[in-house]
Amino acid sequence: MDHTPIHTLDLNFQGRPLAISSYMLEHSGGVILVESGPGSTVAALGAGLKIFGYDLKDITHVLLTHIHLDHAGAAGELAGYGAQIYVHPNGAAHMLNPAKLINSATRIYGDRMDTLWGQFLAVPEDKLTILQDGDEVTVGNLRFRALNTPGHAEHHYCYQFEDLCFSGDVGAVRIPGYPYLRVPMPPPEFHLEKWRESIAFLKKQSFKRIAPTHFGIFEDVSWHFKAIESALDDVEVWLNKNMPADPPVEILKENFSVWMDEQAIKQGLDPKVAEAYQLSNPIGMSVDGLVRYWKKFRMPQA
Repeated sequence: MDHTPIHTLDLNFQGRPLAISSYMLEHSGGVILVESGPGSTVAALGAGLKIFGYDLKDITHVLLTHIHLDHAGAAGELAGYGAQIYVHPNGAAHMLNPAKLINSATRIYGDRMDTLWGQFLAVPEDKLTILQDGDEVTVGNLRFRALNTPGHAEHHYCYQFEDLCFSGDVGAVRIPGYPYLRVPMPPPEFHLEKWRESIAFLKKQSFKRIAPTHFGIFEDVSWHFKAIESALDDVEVWLNKNMPADPPVEILKENFSVWMDEQAIKQGLDPKVAEAYQLSNPIGMSVDGLVRYWKKFRMPQA
């Protein structure tokens, strides 16, 4: 099968490679992006486009897998250049008015907000298209299908393109060069059972390639999905071992960090690769997500 060229643009988040990507596809009227990346990487995005003879005003469509800052933060700015932004219904309100999202993130990141994420501008209503599950976006001979895939977030889509799955974060974080991945589990919507259901659904679509936002295109789809299922199983074991005693969150983060370090050593991860995993999937955020999930869905209710 002849594949339509897909260009992986490394957004060099925080000056580091392999942490956040945006995927670019060319058509007769410009380019389509899957993921805008954060506001802090717009210059890197522009530099990546320039390699292929384009600039920001040539972006006609941006398909967002979900609205977390590392995936959607630059969408409003790109809409200002003329791009049409596509999003899950549950994320649309935050793209039209990101104040609540920004305030929530500021409580977490404090004075690092601007350095990490840059500006998160609202998307004008006429530049925002809300996709329903199964909707298709067709541009010339390019066709994308939105697939509702909760688990990492309730407002999460994967996009089917030819035999490839743009898998956002439900497809985990996987840095090239190692048979290893991690599942990012930030609050407030991480849900273990829904994530498993999403993977079971994706497995039925017979994809030949998978492209997680973090990072790159892989062809061993069967291994990839099995690895996600195994990672989710391991997370459940960790939860059942660590959560019943209700330790302080600081202890949980220390324990989780030790667990991730042990995995990194076992896999022989290069320190720069380990850093890319941490940038793409901060350990503290996953622990916060696990704690929220446990207390909401697993802790016996009085």
